[in-house]
Amino acid sequence: MAETKYGKYIVKKLKQNIKEASWTNPAVTEKQDEGGRLLFLDQEVVPGAFYVETAWSPAVGVIAEPKTVADSHSHDYDEVLAMFGTDLSDPYQLNAEVEFWLGDEKHIITESCIIFIPKGLAHCPLIYHRVDKPVFNFTTHPGAMYV
Repeated sequence: MAETKYGKYIVKKLKQNIKEASWTNPAVTEKQDEGGRLLFLDQEVVPGAFYVETAWSPAVGVIAEPKTVADSHSHDYDEVLAMFGTDLSDPYQLNAEVEFWLGDEKHIITESCIIFIPKGLAHCPLIYHRVDKPVFNFTTHPGAMYV
């Protein structure tokens, strides 16, 4: 495709050599042919951009030995984490069970959701217990890079 004035702002390929975040879903990394990161944006991909990451969690059923995807931590910036079910006949149903902690509260996520995490709020662990149908994951924060 010919280079255009604004084409550089359309990201169509996954950034190479991404440093693995501690929260990368083990179900994703073990089955790259069925899931994994889809697209990734930060200032290295598009100068001036903020951090955005998308990934698929493949349908793996009940996870016999659930692994903690991320331990409890906090940031000095707000963050948004989202999980969307992929059953178009019932898009609000996640068709998965994900344990997610906000502060000292345990939440069992079974519906599509967007989670706003205010800066300074401890969040996680994040634990996938079951994934019956693929889940689309999205996370972003206003910073230029994931730290």
